[in-house]
Amino acid sequence: MLTVQTTGFSQEKITTFILTRHAEKENDGTKDPDLTDAGKIRADQLVKLLREQSVDAIYSTDFKRTQNTVMPLAKVKNLVISRYEAFKTEAIDEIVEKHRGGTIFMCGHSNSIPWTINYLIGKEQYKDFEDSDYDNLVIITLFEKGKAAKVTWLNY
Repeated sequence: MLTVQTTGFSQEKITTFILTRHAEKENDGTKDPDLTDAGKIRADQLVKLLREQSVDAIYSTDFKRTQNTVMPLAKVKNLVISRYEAFKTEAIDEIVEKHRGGTIFMCGHSNSIPWTINYLIGKEQYKDFEDSDYDNLVIITLFEKGKAAKVTWLNY
């Protein structure tokens, strides 16, 4: 077993966020479209990617496209999908406190996920995703909100 020591931070205070935008959505003219067939496939890819990853909580905004992106993962992990309000600092702070030392999977939108990343790391570093960009998976190893974090950016 590999143990990583981080100077100045105890292991139980390291919190991991895994963030993604919802998968491909229908273009049905509504504010709450469902996923396309490609989006459903991408949601299933998340399960394959994170099957062996420990996940303590799953959060999603209150839209069909985000809920249905995380639903397959929630089923495999036997977790309830908790809802959160995007762009609300209090909501993010509450999630950090509630799951300190754990791993949180969060699904949002092309503008809310970069906003959340920036909020967690304490600086304006990441811009909104392009509307056609659905394959980003961002892992934040958070030692202290707003001050000490490591960002790993993956595509799936």
